[in-house]
Amino acid sequence: MYRIREVDGNDEDIADALTELHQSTFLDSAPVPTFDDGHWWLAFHGIEPVAFAGIIPSTHVFNAGYFCRVGVLGKHCGHRLQLRLMRAVEARGRLNGWCAIVSDTTGNISSANNFIRAGYRLFVPTHPWAWPNTLYWRKDIK
Repeated sequence: MYRIREVDGNDEDIADALTELHQSTFLDSAPVPTFDDGHWWLAFHGIEPVAFAGIIPSTHVFNAGYFCRVGVLGKHCGHRLQLRLMRAVEARGRLNGWCAIVSDTTGNISSANNFIRAGYRLFVPTHPWAWPNTLYWRKDIK
């Protein structure tokens, strides 16, 4: 059984857990973010953190949150943890008064399929912010 809870990225122990999960799921493919900005979640299997997600205010889309990270340890994939974390992110976005959640993926078919399952749609931002082959995702939440 898994449980998800929003956590305080300013807490040193939480930041350490988030950093460890980030390094275990992203390896060297993305820099470790600063966890003191935005909202963060951990998914637990028992007392062990096995997945995480984060959202920050978007600097590219007006009144939107940017779903900046999600990672699930390999042996816990297939339990819909990314989808459950996406729902938590969307609920926080509504509480924040945002109209949409945006994100991006590059070369990650599993994540792209999860965005589709969660109701996100591809869009072309006015000012693209990532790599040339990036897919941009948006979901209106109001």
